[in-house]
Amino acid sequence: MISHPATPLRGIAEVPGDKSISHRALILGALTVGETRISGLLEGEDVLATAAAMRAFGADVIREGDGVWAVHGVGVGGFAEPEDVIDCGNAGTGVRLIMGAMATSPIRATFTGDASLRSRPMGRVTGPIELFGAASYGRTGGLLPMTVVGARNPVPVRYRVPMPSAQVKSAVLLAGLNAPGETVVIEAEATRDHTERMLAGFGAALAIDDTAEGRVITLTGQPELRPTEIAVPRDPSSAAFPVAAALIVEGSDITVPNIGLNPTRAGLFETLRDMGADLTYENMREVAGEPVADLRARFSPEMKGIEVPPERAPSMIDEYPILSVVAASAEGQTVMRGVKELRVKESDRIDAMARGLEANGVSIEEEDDMLSVTGLGPKRVPGGGEASSRLDHRIAMAFACLGMGAKAAVRIDDAGPIATSFPVFEDLMNGLGARLARSNR
Repeated sequence: MISHPATPLRGIAEVPGDKSISHRALILGALTVGETRISGLLEGEDVLATAAAMRAFGADVIREGDGVWAVHGVGVGGFAEPEDVIDCGNAGTGVRLIMGAMATSPIRATFTGDASLRSRPMGRVTGPIELFGAASYGRTGGLLPMTVVGARNPVPVRYRVPMPSAQVKSAVLLAGLNAPGETVVIEAEATRDHTERMLAGFGAALAIDDTAEGRVITLTGQPELRPTEIAVPRDPSSAAFPVAAALIVEGSDITVPNIGLNPTRAGLFETLRDMGADLTYENMREVAGEPVADLRARFSPEMKGIEVPPERAPSMIDEYPILSVVAASAEGQTVMRGVKELRVKESDRIDAMARGLEANGVSIEEEDDMLSVTGLGPKRVPGGGEASSRLDHRIAMAFACLGMGAKAAVRIDDAGPIATSFPVFEDLMNGLGARLARSNR
């Protein structure tokens, strides 16, 4: 993909549904007895892989229209043993949550994925699910392909999450659904809470307490989850790309309607406002237990670099790549600390952004747990270089946005991974005024 300097971006950016909520809606729908109806489901490759996995475990998952799906569940503990290997594609969230959901049923399943997913560590999930009585057998280093053998007689656990990770927390809670008694998860730093909100919406008995040792979540096992209707808000992580592009392209003014503003996910927008971005929330409301609003973003030439509070990292961990792009067009230095989790995402995102920014004339500093970008100011990023996406959808989209606000076009070596989370990215951005083109080289 080649991203040429853009004309002003204007219009309505109808980004896809929230990926995190879409994964969870399918999995929890499969654990109910009855029909769960979902509207606004993200139909990217990652979520479609989770839908296919739920079918493999015995649920009836039906697409009825654009973003409209019905899931006829098998109940808690009702998963059947899959007949074939479960291919989760690029979906780290999908595979880790599914491992948790099946870990306390007396079945076994083998998981694999694409080259990127097969390089990502699974030990952070297989460790805690083994406390329930499950077992796992994978490649050296806890890598996929991996077979998980579910516990025949699961026991509840009390687990302190060793790092801020909504995926690990969610996997443990999903495993706890089919364990007797109370499963307790303790997290020192609050992470995205879609799983807790959705479990409560499906009828699970859940208590959350803020204590001296952290956020304590207590789940009572073996409930009968009730089917429900879920309206998936638009994904704030996907919205980050058109919003960021609007901030750095002169004359831009876009609106993202019905965007999810869960406080555990909105760290990027808070950070952008701290930098001086012209962002406003309109028509704030609540949909299916999630806060939503229409987000308006306008060209913001007065943005300044800041030191991002490290404690904000869990609420914006996926957004640091695109924040780096905005930082390049701000005045001064933007320092991002507490971000070592980026090293084990779909790619080493710190290294990927550092090398791509350098190739396009932006100065950076990096450490194991830090990335610092020296901003050049609006309309001053040279561009003209090539960036490697490294099989990572967010890296590819971040550099596409860099090209929109740069002086010269930016080339991305492989835009294919974008389809995993944002299949309409190219058409949506070009419809707003971007100049994205495909190249055969």
